[in-house]
Amino acid sequence: MKVTIIGGSGFVGTRLITELLQREEITVLNIDKNPSEHYPAITEIANVLDKDALQRLLIGTDVVVLLAAEHRDDVSPVSLYYDVNVKGTQLVLEAMEANAVKHIVFTSSVAVYGLDKENPDESAAIDPFNHYGKSKWQAEEVLQKWNASHADWIMQVVRPTVIFGEGNRGNVYNLLNQIASGKFMMIGKGENRKSMAYVGNVVAFIQFLLENKTMGSTVYNYVDKPDFTTNDLVRHTGEALGKTLSARRIPYWLGMLGGYGFDVLAAITRKKLAISSVRVKKFCAETQYDSTKAMQSGFQPPFPMEEGLRRTLHAEFGKS
Repeated sequence: MKVTIIGGSGFVGTRLITELLQREEITVLNIDKNPSEHYPAITEIANVLDKDALQRLLIGTDVVVLLAAEHRDDVSPVSLYYDVNVKGTQLVLEAMEANAVKHIVFTSSVAVYGLDKENPDESAAIDPFNHYGKSKWQAEEVLQKWNASHADWIMQVVRPTVIFGEGNRGNVYNLLNQIASGKFMMIGKGENRKSMAYVGNVVAFIQFLLENKTMGSTVYNYVDKPDFTTNDLVRHTGEALGKTLSARRIPYWLGMLGGYGFDVLAAITRKKLAISSVRVKKFCAETQYDSTKAMQSGFQPPFPMEEGLRRTLHAEFGKS
């Protein structure tokens, strides 16, 4: 089986390639606009918006894993979300059809549900609050429309929650870094629960989907349980690193006021800042998602949530 990963030079893609290359029956090609630090020999540089390049590079492919996306909170112009995430998906499907490739694993996001929802499953209402979530949902609609006229295709959609793990430099890393440094400031009470997913489990689930094929379109949330509160994360970080950690606290309204102040500063300086009102709002939101469907599919996560967190903390911050 030849697996072509589109957008595999990043955090999740690199981990996925590492795992797939251990399988003798699988060959891997990575297509990305950025070079791969770890796997340059199997990487072709191309943009997801370059249909001609996609058609040429997908020759001989059996399955596509589409990871490429604009996902940061501060992408500018915002049209990039829709160009890459929506139009890019359409162009990948067209390139697949040109090469008779009929199996795609597409990574969407729980961002399609919006914030502060009550543990939504895959049938919950769609209510994205930002351009990333809106564009991911529009990309899913592209897949749904395609599926209506391509009944013999396998289209597997994974909606992961925020992904963390060794080597990641996203929001969870920034949070854990602040906690581990002892400089962390809690906004609000810290009782809001956060669904998260360890990269080793997300990659294992994608591999599971490659091997368990069902005609038509299927959608899965991916979340590792249990859901930790922010207070839990402070406690687990201290235990993993052998430190006594506590967090200074400020009220939510003051945190949001500060976020808006940074929004104004970013607009004036035209610089991307680490703090914004959107990030404060996301940090304090209740972000729990139901992953019963994935866990009842026959998949068994290889890493308990606590072990994934411990591995990440030890790799990034050591143990005193």
